[in-house]
Amino acid sequence: MAKKSSLFECQHCGWQTTKWLGKCGECGSWDSLIELNQVQKEFIKVQNSAISTSGLNSTKTPLPITQISSEQNHFFSSFEEELDIVLGGGIVRGGLYLVGGSPGVGKSTLLLKVAGNLAKNAHNVLYVSGEESAGQIRLRAQRLGAIHNQLFLLNEINLDSIKFALQNGAKQVEAKNPNDENPKSEKSQKHTKDSAGFDLCIIDSIQTIYSPNVASAPGSISQVREITFELMRLAKENNISIFIIGHITKEGSIAGPRVLEHMVDCVLYFEGDSSKELRLLRGFKNRFGTTSEIGIFEMSADGLKSAKDASRAFFTRKKSVAGSAVSVILEGSRALVIEIQALVSESYGNPRRQSTGFDSNRLNMLLALLERKLEIPLNRYDVFVNVVGGIKIGETSADLCVVAAIISSFRNRPLGIESAFIGEVSLTGDVREVGNLEVRLKEMQSYGLKKAIVPKIPSFQTAIKCFAVSEVSEVLERM
Repeated sequence: MAKKSSLFECQHCGWQTTKWLGKCGECGSWDSLIELNQVQKEFIKVQNSAISTSGLNSTKTPLPITQISSEQNHFFSSFEEELDIVLGGGIVRGGLYLVGGSPGVGKSTLLLKVAGNLAKNAHNVLYVSGEESAGQIRLRAQRLGAIHNQLFLLNEINLDSIKFALQNGAKQVEAKNPNDENPKSEKSQKHTKDSAGFDLCIIDSIQTIYSPNVASAPGSISQVREITFELMRLAKENNISIFIIGHITKEGSIAGPRVLEHMVDCVLYFEGDSSKELRLLRGFKNRFGTTSEIGIFEMSADGLKSAKDASRAFFTRKKSVAGSAVSVILEGSRALVIEIQALVSESYGNPRRQSTGFDSNRLNMLLALLERKLEIPLNRYDVFVNVVGGIKIGETSADLCVVAAIISSFRNRPLGIESAFIGEVSLTGDVREVGNLEVRLKEMQSYGLKKAIVPKIPSFQTAIKCFAVSEVSEVLERM
């Protein structure tokens, strides 16, 4: 009798091993390996065999790159300005997009609004939901103003049914519902029925869809991998743009195998506290554009709206207070005026260092520098730093601002309300230049700020009065 062999698979990355381990040998996650049953092992064996056979039977030959014709990406607008900025100019036909975020942050709300915008501009859109009923989606669409004949809803978790709907397009849909709030002319209805297919499909969410070809529960690594591959094939073959909504884990990464993020063309993360109005959309992967841009949205009673005046969400200071300083950072091509607050208080025990929106390691470096260069005894004080508005600073141009805020709080001396601090601070105490200073100063000017403490006087003309500081010790003279 043949000895029974076991096979274990990591639910985070798909790594396989013949014996159980507490820690995955590939991604390092703990308690993530589960044993596959006999049906699952047979499916993997058949799948690997099919891949090997297809490789042997392939008739494709390598070609010189000079003989390959270049492809032009065809963009179309989502009619949400902030989303178009993050995507690099709009949605690409045939693109596969993955949107992740914590529960309640607004992923479904944003994409349903985008679906409504596109439907109103002669695009056929299919919204597939495995979590909500059609009636629930209809209520949310009414609140968002997304009711339109060319927006189609499908309550389905079977991948085969979703594929059938996408391949047959809107031409299978019957005439409009007599209760529809947006009646169309007979000619317009005929155009919708005879349409070649959908321009956009939204899957809400990938963890609820299952493929009958895979013998495992929805949301498992095998299911997510199979479904993503099929959706990618559908997107490329039928020239349909597909958005996939994904749940995230408690660590903040998208639930499921890491291969999911490698298979899609674009990965977007929706950030923000569900108790606050502000939401940030960041691109962590984009084959069609840059990943340095961010989109800023505001949650209102009518759903998510693009923030027309983005920086106002991060800078609202109206009076001078100790421990508050202003800086200008760059997110992609966009300059944002931000306020950084610091609180230095006497410590009773081990001093605490805590930061929100600013790198804690960099904060410890700046505190050590202040103790060494300015002889400020911060080792006996708790230091807290907060970036107003919930934004996370990813560049070093705010170093000088953090230093100014800490000194201001320590000495209880308010800083000028019309001044901003821009510069990178090195370990030697030097203040170094940052890029795109002209863009930063123009943004300052639009907010009525009049003074800038910078590493070097700019060579271009500006209405902002600039003061140069070459070392941290000189900051005290400008406070």
